[in-house]
Amino acid sequence: MQCQSSCNGKGLPVPSIGPLELIVVLVIALVILGPKKLPDAARSLGSGLRGFKDSLSGGTDDHKALAEAPAEREAPSTSAAAA
Repeated sequence: MQCQSSCNGKGLPVPSIGPLELIVVLVIALVILGPKKLPDAARSLGSGLRGFKDSLSGGTDDHKALAEAPAEREAPSTSAAAA
């Protein structure tokens, strides 16, 4: 058996996740976590995946904003000088 598109390193086909499998996983998560904790768990998972993706891509624009922030803090504001 040869793989054309999706194979692991050993040449075996990798099973795909279909809609039925996703529904089963969501139902199990709902039963385990309950309806009150499920949104918090999803939010936490999303922020973790976002952080992982950012670390793989080498950073985000937040690093640029942090680098520019000290220059803005050093400049005195006109409203603070007037007070």
